[in-house]
Amino acid sequence: MPNVLIIGASKGLGDALVKEYSTTGNNVFAITRGDPPESIPRVTYIGGVDIATEMAGPALISVLEQYNMNIETVIVTAGYFGTESFDEPSWEKEIKMYTTSSIAPVFLVHHIVKAKLVSKGSKIILVSSESGSITLRHESEGGGNYGHHASKAALNMVGKLLSLDLRDKGIAVGIVHPGFMRTEMTKSVGFDKFWDDGGAVTPDEAATSLIEFIKVFDMGQTGEYWAPRGPG
Repeated sequence: MPNVLIIGASKGLGDALVKEYSTTGNNVFAITRGDPPESIPRVTYIGGVDIATEMAGPALISVLEQYNMNIETVIVTAGYFGTESFDEPSWEKEIKMYTTSSIAPVFLVHHIVKAKLVSKGSKIILVSSESGSITLRHESEGGGNYGHHASKAALNMVGKLLSLDLRDKGIAVGIVHPGFMRTEMTKSVGFDKFWDDGGAVTPDEAATSLIEFIKVFDMGQTGEYWAPRGPG
């Protein structure tokens, strides 16, 4: 039975991925920052892992190594969005966004690979956003929210670099925009006003299309940026 590791599993897309993978014949290891939710069949929740801290990787590995397994799919979907503007930038928010989105994945993947929890044929998926695209950023959208957009741009480069480092090991790395979603995160920053016009989908819908993409994703696509549902 395939093993799937989902980092950022308590809400939104992560929660939806956990539920869908667990009902389709997979063993799921679900990582949360806070206390894990109520357990469900085929899901092992590991709580108290704050990926924005340096010790998150070692702490996670110390638990996962007990299962003596190979992980077929790793999905890093943890995120944080703190709003800011040119007039009111936030040093604290930016540090947290960069750390969560583009620094933590490097260390998490490092520890997972070095612990030999993944091997040739395994897939690592980094959930990014089209908000990190310089090309797609239009003048009509204006500026602001520097930390969110730039940390996603940094994550895209992190994914590319990891793909180069892991190519010889046969481990594919994908950078994915899952779609604009109707989540508590987008609502909390006022983006719910764009849900209808922007074609926002539910986390369940985004999870289904992402899982279908991952099924066919392989080394021929490693290091590339993908939007399974298209832009938006």
